[in-house]
Amino acid sequence: MDGMEERKKAAETKFRHDKEMEFKSEARRNKLLGRWAAELMGLSQSETAEYIREVIEADFEEAGDEDVFRKLRADFDARGIEQSDHQIRRAMAECMEEARRQIASE
Repeated sequence: MDGMEERKKAAETKFRHDKEMEFKSEARRNKLLGRWAAELMGLSQSETAEYIREVIEADFEEAGDEDVFRKLRADFDARGIEQSDHQIRRAMAECMEEARRQIASE
C-alpha cells in the first residue's frame, strides 16, 4: 500500500471512530437527560428506567436533537413542570458534555 492509500485508510478509520463515539455520546446524553427530567418529574425508580428508554427512543424519530427537545418540552408541559426552553437546551448541552467526558474516560 502506498502512502496515499494508507492516509486514506487512516482517515476513513478515524471518521468511523468519530461517528461511533458521537453515537455513543448522544445515547449517553439521552440517558443522563432522561434521568434529569425524571427527577424533576418525581418519577419512581422503575418509572425513571422506562422514561430513560423513552427519551433514548425519541432520538431516533429524526436527525438532530429537536425530537428529544420536543419530548421533554411536551412531558414537562403535561406535568406542569416549569422549565423554559433555554433551561431544557442548557441541560441537553450539559448532559452532552458530561456524556463525552464519561465516554472519553472509559
